Amino acid sequence: MTALVVSGLTAIPLRPELDLLNRLAGVDSPLAGVFPSMAEWISRVNHSVQNGYGTYPLLAYGTDWLAFGHVAIAVAFIGPLRDPVKNIWVLEFGMIACLLVIPWAVIFGIVRGIPVFWTLIDISFGLFGVIPLWLAHRETLRLASEITQKVM
Repeated sequence: MTALVVSGLTAIPLRPELDLLNRLAGVDSPLAGVFPSMAEWISRVNHSVQNGYGTYPLLAYGTDWLAFGHVAIAVAFIGPLRDPVKNIWVLEFGMIACLLVIPWAVIFGIVRGIPVFWTLIDISFGLFGVIPLWLAHRETLRLASEITQKVM
């Protein structure tokens, strides 16, 4: 839940965040000599956002809604905290969503011309996100089994 909320909220101040990232890891940073393609990509994204949002601030409205979506999905996970067995479907939904990140990132990475290394970073969110959900799902199944044993 926390990761979803934090991830979502970081989409709101995108311009200052990208400006900072560009200074730390863009083409004029020490990273440029170590991983030039990453540095070039960061500077390109920063330039695009700074100019796009500067000229058309309504574009930021899209990332505002992205943030809202993350927060709204995080609220759904209150259900498994309150009653894990009854709300196991939320964990299953989360695992499915994490796995869907993989084809989504690959397909739209290709369509939008996103570098492979960045697509792999996007994919990692799904792969790492599924781990705590799978662990919670496993424990919820164990809890459901214990409840069933007590009833019998």
